[in-house]
Amino acid sequence: MSASIERAAEVSTSLAEIKSRVQGLAAGCTRTPTLVAVSKYKPASDILTCFEDGHLDFGENYVQELVDKAEALPAKIRWHFIGTLQSNKAKTLAAIPNLHTVQTLTSSKTAKALDKALPPQRTTPLNILIQVNTSGEDAKSGLLPLSSASEDNITSELFKLAKTVITECPRLHLQGLMTIGSLEQSLDAKETKENPDFETLNETKDVLQKLLAKELEGQPNKWGEEGRLVLSMGMSSDFEAALKAGSDIVRVGTGIFGDRVKKTAQLPTS
Repeated sequence: MSASIERAAEVSTSLAEIKSRVQGLAAGCTRTPTLVAVSKYKPASDILTCFEDGHLDFGENYVQELVDKAEALPAKIRWHFIGTLQSNKAKTLAAIPNLHTVQTLTSSKTAKALDKALPPQRTTPLNILIQVNTSGEDAKSGLLPLSSASEDNITSELFKLAKTVITECPRLHLQGLMTIGSLEQSLDAKETKENPDFETLNETKDVLQKLLAKELEGQPNKWGEEGRLVLSMGMSSDFEAALKAGSDIVRVGTGIFGDRVKKTAQLPTS
């Protein structure tokens, strides 16, 4: 399964560079950001190279690809599912012993399916991030964001789903929110300009935290980390801007592994 010497060196160098940039922006912060290496379409050998360099968090977009890689790779890896998830795939995904987080939850049906399908031998809750469509693009999945100016937040699909996870899914842990922002907004944002998608997710987080604290009083340990929701935003093209905007998790694929091959292409196995 080992990568060639040249490929291993390439991946190791890229990973070290991205980690250095993440750590540089995290210097002086109380939080330590999580770097998720997005490895979809990449061979297991690339992931193993990163793992041998001490990296543990990896993201996959497709259930079967994640199943196959999880079976072939070390159990210490923390897998993050970051693709669209339908409830009929929940049982297959939940069976992965070292599935750490599902970052793309959008329905109560899927939440309940995951909660029910987690194997009895699993001793830790499955972390959940609810996906928010901050850009309003039809092609993007996710629930509508919340606004501090709205009076309808308590009846929103986002709050209802968050409450369902917390009160009806005891084996899940609502960790926070995730977004895949507009690429155009990301590329347009300069050092002196805020990214509207990141601002929207931050506002949504603030509103939802207040709602949860009020409506679920006495259950502060049922959601988030230390009383606050975690944010996953930022990818290869904008992870530094995301970190500056307060992201706790960034998802970087191309910056570590290079350009992806097309899904229809034959993937190397070693």
